[in-house]
Amino acid sequence: MNKSSSNTMALTPNTSNKRETVCIFGTGDFGRALGHKMIQSGYAVVYGSRSTQISNLIPKDAEVLGHAEAAQKAAVIIIAIQRQHYNFLTPLAEALHGKVLVDISNNLKLNQHPESNAEYLAQLLPGSKVVKAFNTVSAWALQSGTLDASRQVFVCGDDVEAKQMVMNIVRALGLTPLDKGSLLAAQEIENYPLQLFPMWKFPIFLSLGLAAFFFFYCVALDIIYTYIYENNNFSFFIAITIPNRVCPVMALILLALVYLPGIFAAIIQLHRGTKYRRFPDWLDKWMLCRKQLGLIALAFASLHAVFTLVSPLRAFVRWRISKGIISQALNNKTEPLNNTNAWLSDSYLALGILGYFLFVLLGITSLPSVSNNVNWREFRFVQSKLGYLALILCTAHTLVYGGKWFLSPSAYKWYLPNIYILSLIVPCAVLVVKFVLILPCIDKPLTQIRQGWERNPKYSE
Repeated sequence: MNKSSSNTMALTPNTSNKRETVCIFGTGDFGRALGHKMIQSGYAVVYGSRSTQISNLIPKDAEVLGHAEAAQKAAVIIIAIQRQHYNFLTPLAEALHGKVLVDISNNLKLNQHPESNAEYLAQLLPGSKVVKAFNTVSAWALQSGTLDASRQVFVCGDDVEAKQMVMNIVRALGLTPLDKGSLLAAQEIENYPLQLFPMWKFPIFLSLGLAAFFFFYCVALDIIYTYIYENNNFSFFIAITIPNRVCPVMALILLALVYLPGIFAAIIQLHRGTKYRRFPDWLDKWMLCRKQLGLIALAFASLHAVFTLVSPLRAFVRWRISKGIISQALNNKTEPLNNTNAWLSDSYLALGILGYFLFVLLGITSLPSVSNNVNWREFRFVQSKLGYLALILCTAHTLVYGGKWFLSPSAYKWYLPNIYILSLIVPCAVLVVKFVLILPCIDKPLTQIRQGWERNPKYSE
């Protein structure tokens, strides 16, 4: 299709804004939603259907014809039907010869068939050019226009020109095409929508495992130990007190685990003297799920903030405050303000507020709708520089609050350290090693390696 410049179009009002005609086989939810989106984007849409009666559900500017007649009107035909109904296309082989067929189908389970639906369609109609696309976009997203989370469209096919035609349509709809190669990639593309949070499995299982460990660790020290040796029943700590200890610990450790793989990567590159060798598989997978780890850490930090805000409403807290007031009244003695404790209290609260603010900023910039609007340098500044600052503030927040337990013998119940002491191991190790890595004598060769310099080029791969 010949494209006119905007100035030419403005000077010639009779010129049509319509793009080429696209045919859609199938009038289901997705077929209708895709047709409506295409009409909005300037395409002429014709539906191929068994029934040529116009339905109220069909976009009003679309035309409905029989399959053979509709196929003659367009070079690109979108097959918006399920695989089990492909057999009706065989008698239309002559009408579909040389046409670009876009397979958008999905399956009900992973690897449901030996070959992908697109490859099966290509076998049924060898004279057509089959392209796989649009199967990762939902009808609801097309109708509502909320495409931020599903803007990427995977495209694959054996014919380069046919694939380019489909990718042009994808761009015209305001979506982002991603060329996945030949039709052999269709199986992977069809499996993608069936994977339930594929990048979230490891972070979620790790978080659940650590949270369970720290929860039962606190139950043992704060409830069981107290009941056995002090004969106090603090079982109600399970509701708020213990979760409000586990949540900040989890947030701090997971935030440290976001930056720990970068530390390992730097050490490995320094050891190898090159960046042209693959990292171990475990490190690659770890680095790929850093965003998910960070978002889960933000969730734990948010829960900690909520639990802390509701703490004054608890009966136990009110009882403890009233007990202190009555004790001072009975003793006719007012406890003077301890400036040291006041400074420590205000300091750890201020550090926590600032750390949480940066935490939220990191979470916001990781959203696709935000990260797509900043350049790489800005994104790296927020995620790296401000990320490490958030880790420093959150670590300092924990140190100021729980530092008093390091040297207190009463904090080591059953000779086990307090939960806050355990939470500082990973973040402190990350910060110490990072401080070493930014020393000029180490940072300079590391920067050279990441810019392409190699200590021993014969080992590059």
